Amino acid sequence: MAFTDETARALTARALIAQTDGRVPGLAAGVARKGRLEWFRGIGTIDLDSPGDAPDEDTQYAVASNSKTFTAVAIMALRDEGRLDLDDTVEQHLSDSSHAGVTIRQLLSHTSGMQREPVGDVFDTMVMPSREELLAGWSTAERVGRPHDRWHYSNLGYAVLGEVIARLDGRPWEDAIRRRILDPLEMGRTGTTSSGRRAKGYYVPPFADVPIEEPVFAARALDAAGGLRSTPTDLARWGGFIADPVEEVLSPDTLEEMCQPQVMADTVGWVLAWGLGLQLLRHEGRTWVGHTGGWPGSITGVFTERDSATTGLILMNNSAPVPPAAAATELGTIAIEREPVEAEPWEPGARVPESLAPLLGHWYSEGTHFIFSVRQGALEARVAGQPKEQPPSVFEPEGPDRYRTVSGRERGELLRVQRDEKGAVSHVNWATYRFTREPMAFGEWL
Repeated sequence: MAFTDETARALTARALIAQTDGRVPGLAAGVARKGRLEWFRGIGTIDLDSPGDAPDEDTQYAVASNSKTFTAVAIMALRDEGRLDLDDTVEQHLSDSSHAGVTIRQLLSHTSGMQREPVGDVFDTMVMPSREELLAGWSTAERVGRPHDRWHYSNLGYAVLGEVIARLDGRPWEDAIRRRILDPLEMGRTGTTSSGRRAKGYYVPPFADVPIEEPVFAARALDAAGGLRSTPTDLARWGGFIADPVEEVLSPDTLEEMCQPQVMADTVGWVLAWGLGLQLLRHEGRTWVGHTGGWPGSITGVFTERDSATTGLILMNNSAPVPPAAAATELGTIAIEREPVEAEPWEPGARVPESLAPLLGHWYSEGTHFIFSVRQGALEARVAGQPKEQPPSVFEPEGPDRYRTVSGRERGELLRVQRDEKGAVSHVNWATYRFTREPMAFGEWL
């Protein structure tokens, strides 16, 4: 259902600020829910030779480093298939690599310390390397920092990940991405080659208002790092996938793993972290997952708030406009605050499993009060007074009096039920800590 007129006006006002402040010849802005555009506005023109030809939902822009999110999903799918491990080193998959000790995980999270760009000053010559040139350069590239010492962005690293995908899939990177991601998600207007309506790229000089057309060139071996072109409609679908993955493409558990912070990119404000291929941006109390992109004549941002499946996106055909992450997340925030997603209604359960009945109620550990309860037949635990937006710990049975924490606090840890000589529950151990029915000091039970 489309947003109200009032919300649409607020979104349009924010898009106009981005277009005027960024002096963007042709700006495309959108907000999607569950992969479908609920609001869109094209401002300006996609081609200065055709004044008034505003961007529409099907206009292609170079989305640049948003390509990295597709590369990351393909790598994670290969991991799930058992074809690689995130802690594999590059030379395990590219035998012609002479850089020892660089892992797949480091490349995904920009923690390898490898130099930013391929060897050869490619953004000076404007000639991107072939696959052969990329790999030859990789072996002579500098490792400018220690691994995991700090976040250091590397297009070179993602180009190498693209080669890993190509080698393991036995097909060029784009063909692998199309088969694994684009076709299943029906993203038919996304690829490395321009097609249909597209926005011309411009640079607007700082002291003049006459745009200069930017050159068009192929990313070649850098496709995996920044070579894709896409449209608002396709990127809305991609945001829907980030919120709620399609099992055919990637397991929801794996996408959740990609959203776990690997490194803090912003060590001053602490609002930007990096997961496995995804930017994690905190804005007004919410976490937005996505990426930005920058290519000559095109700056883009696509970010999704996963809880509400809301995606804010902005595509701008100016090399130096407003920051895209802020613009995209502010559009999404306006939508969430003015058009909140309807909460799921509470539904009664069918029964309380007999084995769980003795575990329900109040427990204490380390002086902290916990509440154990059942929802839809599963055991859950919360700290008393925990904000309701924080998820509970959820347990699954693993054997008699044994439960594994499958989500929330202490995920992965074991809960063991202890019984007295009469068979009644005396206490439980969770992550080895003792939980008792009454508050106790450490060792008071000894």
